[in-house]
Amino acid sequence: MARVCQVTGRKPVVGHKVSFSNKKKLRRFLPNLQTKRFFLAEEDKWITLKLSADAIRTINKNGLLSVVKELRAKGVTI
Repeated sequence: MARVCQVTGRKPVVGHKVSFSNKKKLRRFLPNLQTKRFFLAEEDKWITLKLSADAIRTINKNGLLSVVKELRAKGVTI
């Protein structure tokens, strides 16, 4: 599952690269993904997630435990 955020599900989208002469050529817009390690204190273990910048802000706002519970409810193995 390359280039897909594990929390938000964001993945590359396709659009046009437009030159000065207005020729259009297809290109990919990649999400801002980062691999982050978090310590899950309730289970006393480290977890590694591939996240977009937006997902990191979501974890900071809602807390890691609630995000992990939502992921496990969807069936994602962590």
